[in-house]
Amino acid sequence: MNRRALLTGLSAVVLTGPAQANPVGAAPSRRDAFLAAAHEQTRRSVTYDGTYTRIPYPMGDVAPDKGVCTDVVIRAYRAIGIDLQQRVHEDMAAHFALYPRTWGLKQPDSNIDHRRVPNLRVFLSRFGQALPVTTEPGHYAAGDLVTYRILGKMPHIAVVSDRMALLDRRRPLIIHNIGWGPKEEDSLFMLGAELTGHYRYAV
Repeated sequence: MNRRALLTGLSAVVLTGPAQANPVGAAPSRRDAFLAAAHEQTRRSVTYDGTYTRIPYPMGDVAPDKGVCTDVVIRAYRAIGIDLQQRVHEDMAAHFALYPRTWGLKQPDSNIDHRRVPNLRVFLSRFGQALPVTTEPGHYAAGDLVTYRILGKMPHIAVVSDRMALLDRRRPLIIHNIGWGPKEEDSLFMLGAELTGHYRYAV
């Protein structure tokens, strides 16, 4: 079953509140640049396509009009000079046994490893902060990463936005590609999805 069919019936309210501004005169932070790169992706037309594709290494990417949830994260980090393709590949090459064997691989594959949520979860736990998974909106800061299991089976990842849901001004929006291109949505606690991870890395 493809992702679009699996997600039928999972709706999210798209509510964009004001961005949290820097103090007057403050230089943009690394986090601000990361979030700006994530936001910029929501203005692109991107077809959800997880087809295995051979890409250059390092700094490789699939075609800019294609991508999956992990590509939102990968592209936002690349905008601040962090190449997750290279970092994940190097760690998998050195510590392959620590990573999931879900796909039956016998060695790392720089074309796809960084584009798989379970691999990113291991990497983020090793090199970032693994934070508590809670239902308290205030625990999630702009620039954090959250992972999910959708409908009990499909792994997913999103960026916590610096904008808040208009309904209560407390719950941050998330930036993700759940099947219809990169969107900013009020889906931190989306129906039909279990939060499986909460991470802070390099921002």
